[in-house]
Amino acid sequence: MLKAELIKRSPLRILEKSTHGGVGKGNIGVIAAKKGIGKTACLVHLATDQLFQGKHIIHVSFASSTQHIIAWYEDIFSEISRRKKLADAMDIHDEIIRRRVIMNFNQNGVTTGQVTRSIRSMIRDGAFAADCIIIDGYDFRKSTVEDLKGIKDFAEELGLEIWFSATLQDDELPAGKGEVPEVLQPYLDHISIVIILKPEKGLIRLELLKDHDIRSIGDLHLKLDPKILLILEEDEAVTV
Repeated sequence: MLKAELIKRSPLRILEKSTHGGVGKGNIGVIAAKKGIGKTACLVHLATDQLFQGKHIIHVSFASSTQHIIAWYEDIFSEISRRKKLADAMDIHDEIIRRRVIMNFNQNGVTTGQVTRSIRSMIRDGAFAADCIIIDGYDFRKSTVEDLKGIKDFAEELGLEIWFSATLQDDELPAGKGEVPEVLQPYLDHISIVIILKPEKGLIRLELLKDHDIRSIGDLHLKLDPKILLILEEDEAVTV
């Protein structure tokens, strides 16, 4: 399969159609789930899809090491290439790596202002024309509404799409269908899209809880397969 066809057939086109074109420039999206459910896999698949489209990605990690992030990108690229029989896979791999930067922070040691200044420096001083920022491992419990507003303002100023992951504790899982987790509710004025990952019958379903100004949307008919760590259409079979 050629790259253009792969982009056209990506299940993430369903996500874009279901969310009025996706997060959009200047906006924030959040993928929420319990630890180990697949948030990073979803974020990396989203980022890889944008890399295939020629966009530039900055992946901000608040984990202690970035080695596992690099491994996620390698594994997901390899799995997409294998499943779709991607032509010129290695040339494309080398091309997209040049459009990806990984940055690492400790949330206890820096302010959100310092993080956005570092990203700004990478974009302007480093001449890295980022289109999308992935922020993984950010703890919303240690944040404030003003912190997220600052990130939203930053996204609007530079025309960036920003995706966060949000880890939920057992007692933070929504009690009812369509409910936004309580830990995210104070921030909803600054978040355009909220997706929750829900384990179901050996797969992980993507449920849309907020789509810009609309709440309680429901099932996206997309799934994350935990065996291959890719977002797939609901009825798409797994090949091994």
